[in-house]
Amino acid sequence: QLQLVESGGGLVQPGGSLRLSCAAPGFTLRYYAIHWFRQAPGKEREGVSCISNSGGSTNYADSVKGRFTISRDNAKNTVYLQMNSLKPEDTALYYCAAGRTIQAMCINKIPPPSADFGSWGQGTQVTVSS
Repeated sequence: QLQLVESGGGLVQPGGSLRLSCAAPGFTLRYYAIHWFRQAPGKEREGVSCISNSGGSTNYADSVKGRFTISRDNAKNTVYLQMNSLKPEDTALYYCAAGRTIQAMCINKIPPPSADFGSWGQGTQVTVSS
């Protein structure tokens, strides 16, 4: 079964940058739409960004537009989330999820966390604090 691994989280000052990675050793991620979600303590999981399997479609939450960029490098079998101009409210555990079903596409919008994703990573912590 597909298993995702997130990395790249850490502690950063407001205005700083981090680059998150989503990988799946032994699987070909280019067949999957990849989605980034985040969840802060006491809050519901929310969609951050997603990218289609082809890379031709991307979507972003309004709160991160202009600051975050999602991309994929098929040669490295990795999906990235470049996060710039980070704010304290970006602090959360960040997850990536993969899907191939209609529910888990990334064409017009970010699907909800309840969509039929094939797998989830265990998360990487992002903390933005001075």
